[in-house]
Amino acid sequence: MSNSNVSIPQGTRDFGPTESFRRTYIFDTLRNLFKLYGYAPLETPSMENLSTLTGKYGEEGDQLIYKILNSGDFMSKVDPTTRTQISSKSIIPLISERALRYDLTVPFARYVAMNHQDIKYPFKRYQIQPVWRADRPQKGRYREFYQCDVDLVGSSSLLNEADLIQIYIRAFISLGIKDFTIRVNNRKLLLGMAELTSKPEDFMSMVISIDKLDKIGEEGVQKELREKGFKEEDLEVLSPFFRLEGSSEQKLEFIREKLFHTEQGKLGILEMQELWSLLRYSPQFSSYINLDILLARGLNYYTGTIMEVLSPHAKGSLGGGGRYDDLTGIFGLKGITGVGISFGADRIYDLMKDMDLFPKEPVSTQVFIGNFYPEAQQKAYETSIWIRELGISTEIYPDLTKLPKQLKYAAQREIPWVILLGEEEFLDGTYSLKDMNKGEQKRMDLEGLKKFLTENLVR
Repeated sequence: MSNSNVSIPQGTRDFGPTESFRRTYIFDTLRNLFKLYGYAPLETPSMENLSTLTGKYGEEGDQLIYKILNSGDFMSKVDPTTRTQISSKSIIPLISERALRYDLTVPFARYVAMNHQDIKYPFKRYQIQPVWRADRPQKGRYREFYQCDVDLVGSSSLLNEADLIQIYIRAFISLGIKDFTIRVNNRKLLLGMAELTSKPEDFMSMVISIDKLDKIGEEGVQKELREKGFKEEDLEVLSPFFRLEGSSEQKLEFIREKLFHTEQGKLGILEMQELWSLLRYSPQFSSYINLDILLARGLNYYTGTIMEVLSPHAKGSLGGGGRYDDLTGIFGLKGITGVGISFGADRIYDLMKDMDLFPKEPVSTQVFIGNFYPEAQQKAYETSIWIRELGISTEIYPDLTKLPKQLKYAAQREIPWVILLGEEEFLDGTYSLKDMNKGEQKRMDLEGLKKFLTENLVR
């Protein structure tokens, strides 16, 4: 019976043995793939200095950062005469100096800036750790969730973007997810679109609105842009991009016609053409990729290629990322370009669960030793020791109790082999080995038992 007075914070979850096995299956699949492409592991602290995170995710992103109150009497630094006069936003610097990480990319950039003298470039790392966002919990969206990131810094080659797209495709196919699309765009193309308007300096404001197109529709986006001061002629210029259809090649031709005369648009077109030419070397991948001029990825730090993975069976993206040419510059290390992608492990988990894509959970214990005859308890424990020395996962029932209860436990755990040491076995120095799957039972001496276990259970 559960205790209704005990709970966990909304937007977080416990993971029992089955969930942990399945999550480990996802992480191991991704980890092996990351290694295949030459990436090495990295871990960073769960908390960062608040100044490290603030201002890197846009205004809306900053509001979702979990702040950590200073230790001790955090209000002591606030002047009592001003406590009732300041807003929650202005009081934060006075009472909080640290925060839970919002993603893995900014901490990675901070790590590179702190350790750049010891890093060999290009530096390739993968990172699988939890992140926290003060978002509204819903299906597929949690306040605590895991990201699996792959990043490379120190190279501007589009070969890196091509590799990351291949990692995405290989990963989802390996996990059994066949129905997905990778939306690809270039931030410079969006800058080119902004150059066509009367407010090119309001690029980020435009991007934030465009990024909501799937949620609020074209009319909603236009309404937001009007409220931000964009003119009707600006909306007329942008509307054809909102309705762009056709193959990726057809879209690229349309974009070339509209944006090639803009400074940033031209650069974006040339990069996109080069990337598409690289992807053609792997024709089996082409069916998963879609050029989407409206993909915005609202984070401030993206500067070039951006990408996002969607599936019709999942709510929200399964992953995303892109090029960031000077993210380490915000930490004083200029001129270090980078590119990376992230996997939304929790959404991937939910999708695989809904689609029944996980393999059968392996049996954790191979041999169970009954503990029901008091005089044989020591011998049963000694038996568990030497069986484990063979590398066979073994457990002994800890309490002296009736045999049927112990056999029921072994059956519920799906343990295939049970060793029984009752009065007869104890007196004649033998062991009874029960095959739980077939219901058969055999008596054998010590050497016979060792021989059977070694031949059948030792890997």
